[in-house]
Amino acid sequence: MKNNDKASFKDIIITISDYKNELKKQLLLIISIAIIFSLLGFGFSKLQENKYKAVLSFIVDDQSDSPDLSSISGMANMVGFNMGGSSSSSFSQQNIIERLKTRNIIAKTLNKKDTIDGKLDLLLNHYIRINSLECNEVSDSSSKYYNDSVTSGVWLRIIDRDMEVLLQNNEANIINLSFESLNAEFAKIFTEIVIDEMSEMYIDDRTEKSRNTLNDLENRSAAIKSELRLAEDKLTKKQDENNKPKSRYNFDRSGILEEGRLLREVKILNATYLESRKNIELATMNLLTETPLIQIVDNPVLPLENINRHWLFWVLIFSFLGVFTVCFIIILRKLVRDSLSEEV
Repeated sequence: MKNNDKASFKDIIITISDYKNELKKQLLLIISIAIIFSLLGFGFSKLQENKYKAVLSFIVDDQSDSPDLSSISGMANMVGFNMGGSSSSSFSQQNIIERLKTRNIIAKTLNKKDTIDGKLDLLLNHYIRINSLECNEVSDSSSKYYNDSVTSGVWLRIIDRDMEVLLQNNEANIINLSFESLNAEFAKIFTEIVIDEMSEMYIDDRTEKSRNTLNDLENRSAAIKSELRLAEDKLTKKQDENNKPKSRYNFDRSGILEEGRLLREVKILNATYLESRKNIELATMNLLTETPLIQIVDNPVLPLENINRHWLFWVLIFSFLGVFTVCFIIILRKLVRDSLSEEV
Protein backbone atom coordinates (compact mmCIF):
# COMPACT_ATOMS: atom_id res chain seq x y z
CA MET A 1 0.00 0.00 0.00
CA LYS A 2 2.83 2.34 0.85
CA ASN A 3 4.55 1.55 -2.43
CA ASN A 4 1.38 2.45 -4.31
CA ASP A 5 1.18 5.77 -2.43
CA LYS A 6 4.79 6.51 -3.26
CA ALA A 7 4.19 5.67 -6.91
CA SER A 8 1.14 7.92 -7.06
CA PHE A 9 3.00 10.79 -5.40
CA LYS A 10 5.89 10.27 -7.83
CA ASP A 11 3.48 10.39 -10.79
CA ILE A 12 2.05 13.67 -9.51
CA ILE A 13 5.51 15.17 -9.21
CA ILE A 14 6.41 14.03 -12.71
CA THR A 15 3.17 15.43 -14.13
CA ILE A 16 3.72 18.80 -12.46
CA SER A 17 7.30 18.83 -13.74
CA ASP A 18 6.10 18.10 -17.28
CA TYR A 19 3.61 20.96 -17.22
CA LYS A 20 6.26 23.23 -15.70
CA ASN A 21 8.68 22.37 -18.51
CA GLU A 22 5.93 22.96 -21.05
CA LEU A 23 5.35 26.43 -19.64
CA LYS A 24 9.09 27.12 -19.75
CA LYS A 25 9.16 26.18 -23.44
CA GLN A 26 6.41 28.73 -24.06
CA LEU A 27 7.97 31.41 -21.82
CA LEU A 28 8.58 33.77 -24.73
CA LEU A 29 4.94 33.45 -25.78
CA ILE A 30 3.76 34.08 -22.21
CA ILE A 31 5.93 37.19 -21.88
CA SER A 32 4.72 38.47 -25.25
CA ILE A 33 1.07 37.99 -24.28
CA ALA A 34 1.71 39.71 -20.92
CA ILE A 35 3.22 42.73 -22.71
CA ILE A 36 0.39 42.89 -25.23
CA PHE A 37 -2.26 42.70 -22.52
CA SER A 38 -0.47 45.28 -20.38
CA LEU A 39 -0.55 47.67 -23.34
CA LEU A 40 -4.24 46.93 -23.73
CA GLY A 41 -4.72 47.73 -20.04
CA PHE A 42 -2.86 51.00 -20.40
CA GLY A 43 -4.97 51.93 -23.42
CA PHE A 44 -8.15 50.98 -21.54
CA SER A 45 -7.18 53.25 -18.64
CA LYS A 46 -6.70 56.18 -21.01
CA LEU A 47 -10.13 55.58 -22.55
CA GLN A 48 -11.78 55.92 -19.13
CA GLU A 49 -13.36 59.34 -18.53
CA ASN A 50 -12.49 61.13 -15.32
CA LYS A 51 -15.09 60.50 -12.63
CA TYR A 52 -15.50 62.57 -9.49
CA LYS A 53 -17.14 61.84 -6.17
CA ALA A 54 -18.74 64.49 -3.96
CA VAL A 55 -19.37 63.53 -0.33
CA LEU A 56 -21.57 65.61 1.98
CA SER A 57 -21.83 64.70 5.67
CA PHE A 58 -24.74 65.75 7.86
CA ILE A 59 -26.48 65.00 11.15
CA VAL A 60 -30.21 64.57 11.64
CA ASP A 61 -31.24 66.49 14.74
CA ASP A 62 -34.08 64.47 16.27
CA GLN A 63 -36.12 66.97 18.29
CA SER A 64 -38.96 64.76 19.34
CA ASP A 65 -38.65 66.13 22.89
CA SER A 66 -39.30 69.81 22.19
CA PRO A 67 -40.29 72.06 25.10
CA ASP A 68 -43.83 71.85 26.40
CA LEU A 69 -45.29 75.35 26.59
CA SER A 70 -48.84 74.40 27.51
CA SER A 71 -48.22 74.88 31.23
CA ILE A 72 -47.57 78.62 30.76
CA SER A 73 -50.13 79.21 28.01
CA GLY A 74 -53.61 79.39 29.52
CA MET A 75 -55.33 81.33 26.79
CA ALA A 76 -54.20 78.95 23.98
CA ASN A 77 -55.88 76.05 25.78
CA MET A 78 -59.00 78.14 26.37
CA VAL A 79 -59.48 78.77 22.67
CA GLY A 80 -58.63 75.22 21.70
CA PHE A 81 -54.98 75.49 20.60
CA ASN A 82 -52.44 72.93 21.74
CA MET A 83 -49.08 74.55 22.51
CA GLY A 84 -47.31 71.29 23.30
CA GLY A 85 -44.19 70.86 21.15
CA SER A 86 -44.14 67.08 20.96
CA SER A 87 -45.50 65.84 17.65
CA SER A 88 -45.24 62.69 15.64
CA SER A 89 -43.29 62.78 12.38
CA SER A 90 -42.73 60.44 9.47
CA PHE A 91 -39.08 61.52 9.46
CA SER A 92 -36.36 59.89 11.52
CA GLN A 93 -32.70 59.10 11.17
CA GLN A 94 -33.57 55.54 10.17
CA ASN A 95 -35.81 56.43 7.24
CA ILE A 96 -34.24 59.70 6.10
CA ILE A 97 -31.63 57.65 4.21
CA GLU A 98 -34.41 56.14 2.11
CA ARG A 99 -36.22 59.48 1.85
CA LEU A 100 -33.20 61.00 0.12
CA LYS A 101 -33.56 58.43 -2.67
CA THR A 102 -37.24 59.05 -3.30
CA ARG A 103 -38.43 60.37 -6.65
CA ASN A 104 -39.96 63.44 -4.99
CA ILE A 105 -36.63 64.70 -3.63
CA ILE A 106 -34.57 63.82 -6.73
CA ALA A 107 -37.17 65.31 -9.10
CA LYS A 108 -37.26 68.60 -7.19
CA THR A 109 -33.46 68.70 -7.32
CA LEU A 110 -33.27 67.96 -11.05
CA ASN A 111 -35.77 70.72 -11.80
CA LYS A 112 -33.65 73.35 -10.08
CA LYS A 113 -31.54 75.66 -12.23
CA ASP A 114 -27.84 76.31 -11.70
CA THR A 115 -24.80 77.39 -13.66
CA ILE A 116 -22.38 74.62 -14.67
CA ASP A 117 -19.51 75.19 -17.12
CA GLY A 118 -20.80 78.73 -17.62
CA LYS A 119 -24.32 77.66 -18.71
CA LEU A 120 -27.48 78.27 -16.68
CA ASP A 121 -29.92 75.38 -17.11
CA LEU A 122 -31.93 72.75 -15.30
CA LEU A 123 -29.83 70.17 -13.50
CA LEU A 124 -31.84 67.61 -15.45
CA ASN A 125 -30.48 68.95 -18.76
CA HIS A 126 -26.96 69.22 -17.35
CA TYR A 127 -27.17 65.55 -16.36
CA ILE A 128 -28.40 64.53 -19.83
CA ARG A 129 -25.50 66.36 -21.53
CA ILE A 130 -22.80 65.19 -19.11
CA ASN A 131 -23.81 61.53 -19.43
CA SER A 132 -24.64 61.73 -23.18
CA LEU A 133 -28.07 60.20 -22.66
CA GLU A 134 -30.15 59.37 -25.70
CA CYS A 135 -33.06 61.69 -24.95
CA ASN A 136 -33.96 65.26 -25.77
CA GLU A 137 -33.40 67.96 -23.19
CA VAL A 138 -36.36 69.42 -21.32
CA SER A 139 -37.44 72.95 -22.23
CA ASP A 140 -40.29 75.31 -21.35
CA SER A 141 -42.21 74.00 -24.36
CA SER A 142 -41.88 70.38 -23.27
CA SER A 143 -45.04 68.72 -22.06
CA LYS A 144 -45.44 67.78 -18.42
CA TYR A 145 -45.76 64.13 -19.45
CA TYR A 146 -42.40 64.22 -21.26
CA ASN A 147 -40.75 66.07 -18.38
CA ASP A 148 -42.02 63.49 -15.88
CA SER A 149 -40.95 60.63 -18.15
CA VAL A 150 -37.37 61.92 -18.54
CA THR A 151 -37.15 62.78 -14.85
CA SER A 152 -38.24 59.28 -13.85
CA GLY A 153 -35.63 57.70 -16.10
CA VAL A 154 -32.85 59.89 -14.74
CA TRP A 155 -34.02 59.30 -11.16
CA LEU A 156 -33.77 55.51 -11.58
CA ARG A 157 -30.29 55.88 -13.10
CA ILE A 158 -29.12 58.14 -10.26
CA ILE A 159 -30.25 55.90 -7.38
CA ASP A 160 -28.95 52.80 -9.18
CA ARG A 161 -25.52 54.08 -10.30
CA ASP A 162 -24.59 57.52 -9.02
CA MET A 163 -25.90 58.24 -5.52
CA GLU A 164 -25.29 56.44 -2.24
CA VAL A 165 -26.45 57.31 1.28
CA LEU A 166 -24.78 55.53 4.19
CA LEU A 167 -24.56 55.92 7.95
CA GLN A 168 -20.93 56.78 8.62
CA ASN A 169 -20.89 56.43 12.37
CA ASN A 170 -23.60 54.94 14.58
CA GLU A 171 -22.37 56.75 17.68
CA ALA A 172 -22.02 60.19 16.09
CA ASN A 173 -25.15 59.74 13.92
CA ILE A 174 -23.32 61.11 10.88
CA ILE A 175 -24.80 60.31 7.47
CA ASN A 176 -22.75 60.52 4.27
CA LEU A 177 -24.41 61.44 0.99
CA SER A 178 -22.11 60.66 -1.94
CA PHE A 179 -22.67 61.35 -5.62
CA GLU A 180 -20.48 60.34 -8.56
CA SER A 181 -20.38 62.27 -11.84
CA LEU A 182 -18.18 62.89 -14.86
CA ASN A 183 -18.40 66.59 -13.96
CA ALA A 184 -16.98 67.66 -10.58
CA GLU A 185 -18.99 70.89 -10.46
CA PHE A 186 -22.25 69.03 -11.11
CA ALA A 187 -21.48 66.45 -8.40
CA LYS A 188 -20.90 69.20 -5.82
CA ILE A 189 -23.98 71.25 -6.75
CA PHE A 190 -26.26 68.21 -6.91
CA THR A 191 -25.41 66.98 -3.40
CA GLU A 192 -25.90 70.45 -1.91
CA ILE A 193 -29.30 70.98 -3.56
CA VAL A 194 -30.50 67.49 -2.58
CA ILE A 195 -29.76 68.28 1.06
CA ASP A 196 -31.46 71.68 0.77
CA GLU A 197 -34.61 70.03 -0.59
CA MET A 198 -34.49 67.33 2.08
CA SER A 199 -33.98 69.91 4.82
CA GLU A 200 -36.88 72.04 3.59
CA MET A 201 -39.23 69.06 3.49
CA TYR A 202 -38.00 67.85 6.87
CA ILE A 203 -38.47 71.23 8.54
CA ASP A 204 -41.94 71.69 7.03
CA ASP A 205 -42.97 68.29 8.34
CA ARG A 206 -41.59 68.73 11.83
CA THR A 207 -42.88 72.32 12.30
CA GLU A 208 -46.28 71.92 10.65
CA LYS A 209 -48.16 71.69 13.95
CA SER A 210 -46.41 74.71 15.46
CA ARG A 211 -46.87 76.77 12.29
CA ASN A 212 -50.60 75.98 12.20
CA THR A 213 -50.91 76.95 15.86
CA LEU A 214 -49.05 80.22 15.26
CA ASN A 215 -51.25 81.09 12.27
CA ASP A 216 -54.43 80.35 14.22
CA LEU A 217 -53.24 82.46 17.14
CA GLU A 218 -52.40 85.38 14.86
CA ASN A 219 -55.81 85.19 13.16
CA ARG A 220 -57.55 85.01 16.54
CA SER A 221 -55.49 87.93 17.84
CA ALA A 222 -56.43 90.06 14.82
CA ALA A 223 -60.13 89.27 15.39
CA ILE A 224 -59.88 90.19 19.10
CA LYS A 225 -58.12 93.44 18.19
CA SER A 226 -60.97 94.40 15.83
CA GLU A 227 -63.57 93.61 18.51
CA LEU A 228 -61.57 95.66 21.03
CA ARG A 229 -61.43 98.71 18.77
CA LEU A 230 -65.15 98.46 18.08
CA ALA A 231 -65.92 98.18 21.81
CA GLU A 232 -63.64 101.16 22.58
CA ASP A 233 -65.42 103.26 19.97
CA LYS A 234 -68.83 102.37 21.46
CA LEU A 235 -67.56 103.14 24.97
CA THR A 236 -66.17 106.52 23.91
CA LYS A 237 -69.43 107.41 22.19
CA LYS A 238 -71.50 106.39 25.20
CA GLN A 239 -69.26 108.33 27.57
CA ASP A 240 -69.67 111.46 25.43
CA GLU A 241 -73.44 111.05 25.55
CA ASN A 242 -73.43 110.57 29.33
CA ASN A 243 -71.17 113.59 29.88
CA LYS A 244 -73.59 115.95 28.20
CA PRO A 245 -75.39 118.27 30.68
CA LYS A 246 -78.85 116.95 31.56
CA SER A 247 -81.59 118.15 33.81
CA ARG A 248 -82.59 116.00 36.69
CA TYR A 249 -85.77 115.19 34.84
CA ASN A 250 -83.86 113.86 31.85
CA PHE A 251 -81.43 111.75 33.84
CA ASP A 252 -80.80 108.48 31.88
CA ARG A 253 -79.97 105.62 34.27
CA SER A 254 -79.84 103.08 31.39
CA GLY A 255 -77.02 105.07 29.75
CA ILE A 256 -74.91 104.74 32.89
CA LEU A 257 -75.56 100.98 32.97
CA GLU A 258 -74.68 100.68 29.26
CA GLU A 259 -71.44 102.58 29.85
CA GLY A 260 -70.50 100.19 32.67
CA ARG A 261 -71.24 97.18 30.49
CA LEU A 262 -69.10 98.55 27.65
CA LEU A 263 -66.29 99.33 30.10
CA ARG A 264 -66.28 95.73 31.33
CA GLU A 265 -66.30 94.45 27.75
CA VAL A 266 -63.30 96.65 26.87
CA LYS A 267 -61.37 95.43 29.91
CA ILE A 268 -62.10 91.76 29.08
CA LEU A 269 -61.14 92.19 25.41
CA ASN A 270 -58.00 94.10 26.37
CA ALA A 271 -56.90 91.32 28.74
CA THR A 272 -57.74 88.70 26.12
CA TYR A 273 -55.76 90.58 23.48
CA LEU A 274 -52.72 90.87 25.76
CA GLU A 275 -52.92 87.14 26.49
CA SER A 276 -53.16 86.37 22.78
CA ARG A 277 -50.02 88.42 22.06
CA LYS A 278 -48.19 86.54 24.82
CA ASN A 279 -49.22 83.21 23.32
CA ILE A 280 -48.09 84.33 19.88
CA GLU A 281 -44.63 84.96 21.32
CA LEU A 282 -44.69 81.55 23.01
CA ALA A 283 -45.74 79.87 19.76
CA THR A 284 -42.94 81.69 17.93
CA MET A 285 -40.42 80.43 20.50
CA ASN A 286 -41.81 76.91 20.12
CA LEU A 287 -41.39 77.12 16.34
CA LEU A 288 -37.82 78.36 16.63
CA THR A 289 -36.80 75.51 18.94
CA GLU A 290 -37.67 72.98 16.23
CA THR A 291 -35.26 74.33 13.58
CA PRO A 292 -32.74 73.65 12.13
CA LEU A 293 -33.25 69.91 11.96
CA ILE A 294 -30.45 68.94 9.54
CA GLN A 295 -26.95 70.11 10.39
CA ILE A 296 -24.26 70.02 7.70
CA VAL A 297 -20.99 68.62 9.02
CA ASP A 298 -18.85 68.68 5.88
CA ASN A 299 -19.51 70.07 2.38
CA PRO A 300 -17.77 68.86 -0.81
CA VAL A 301 -15.01 71.24 -1.88
CA LEU A 302 -13.63 71.70 -5.39
CA PRO A 303 -11.46 70.32 -6.86
CA LEU A 304 -12.92 66.89 -6.18
CA GLU A 305 -10.74 63.80 -6.25
CA ASN A 306 -10.76 61.71 -9.41
CA ILE A 307 -11.98 58.26 -8.32
CA ASN A 308 -10.93 56.42 -11.49
CA ARG A 309 -8.36 53.65 -11.01
CA HIS A 310 -4.72 54.50 -11.69
CA TRP A 311 -3.37 53.28 -15.03
CA LEU A 312 -0.99 50.91 -13.21
CA PHE A 313 -3.97 49.07 -11.73
CA TRP A 314 -5.39 48.31 -15.19
CA VAL A 315 -1.95 47.31 -16.53
CA LEU A 316 -1.56 44.75 -13.73
CA ILE A 317 -5.13 43.44 -14.11
CA PHE A 318 -4.84 43.01 -17.89
CA SER A 319 -1.35 41.47 -17.60
CA PHE A 320 -2.59 38.91 -15.06
CA LEU A 321 -5.60 38.15 -17.26
CA GLY A 322 -3.36 37.63 -20.31
CA VAL A 323 -0.87 35.39 -18.47
CA PHE A 324 -3.64 33.34 -16.89
CA THR A 325 -5.39 32.86 -20.24
CA VAL A 326 -2.29 31.78 -22.18
CA CYS A 327 -1.14 29.44 -19.39
CA PHE A 328 -4.57 27.85 -19.25
CA ILE A 329 -4.53 27.28 -23.02
CA ILE A 330 -1.00 25.79 -22.92
CA ILE A 331 -1.88 23.43 -20.09
CA LEU A 332 -5.17 22.44 -21.72
CA ARG A 333 -3.43 21.75 -25.04
CA LYS A 334 -0.80 19.54 -23.36
CA LEU A 335 -3.50 17.72 -21.43
CA VAL A 336 -5.39 16.95 -24.64
CA ARG A 337 -2.17 15.92 -26.42
CA ASP A 338 -1.15 13.55 -23.61
CA SER A 339 -4.62 11.99 -23.51
CA LEU A 340 -4.56 11.34 -27.24
CA SER A 341 -1.07 9.80 -27.07
CA GLU A 342 -2.15 7.42 -24.29
CA GLU A 343 -5.12 6.23 -26.33
CA VAL A 344 -2.84 5.46 -29.27
